[in-house]
Amino acid sequence: MIRLPREPRLVWPTADVRVSYLIGEQADCLLTGAPADWLGPASEDFDSFVEQRRGVRIRWGVPSTIYWYVSGEYYLGTLVLRHELTPDLLEAGGNIGYHVVWPWRRQGHATRMLAAGLAECRRFGMDRVLLTCAADNVASRKVILANGGIPDGRARGEDRFWIRLRDGG
Repeated sequence: MIRLPREPRLVWPTADVRVSYLIGEQADCLLTGAPADWLGPASEDFDSFVEQRRGVRIRWGVPSTIYWYVSGEYYLGTLVLRHELTPDLLEAGGNIGYHVVWPWRRQGHATRMLAAGLAECRRFGMDRVLLTCAADNVASRKVILANGGIPDGRARGEDRFWIRLRDGG
């Protein structure tokens, strides 16, 4: 296990983690069999790739913010915050999506990354958020429950969880 240089934190995408981002995401694609063709253009002009992901942008039809979870020059994962919900996102997808890249999995990073993401949701004035995960994703379910997730059924093969951020939310 690599000892991290400092406590991981959420940041806007940054070129400071170029090498570890590209390696981590490629490892994930190889591990899951997902297409990795998007990594070519990302590696050719990483600064533009990063710039396209910074700030509040319209994605999935709603204002969204992408954060990277980093420690020094190490990229550990991504958290996406959707500030609103469309009818589709209300069924599956929710307000927050996240992933930790291999080899950083199973070390508690997802739980801490989601907790930091919930703090960002509060900062944006959100009262509660919806998270979803595949019905067979036991690790993600544990992360959501550890952060106060309340089960709310299943839609389109995804389990749904609400997390209250403020009293009365």
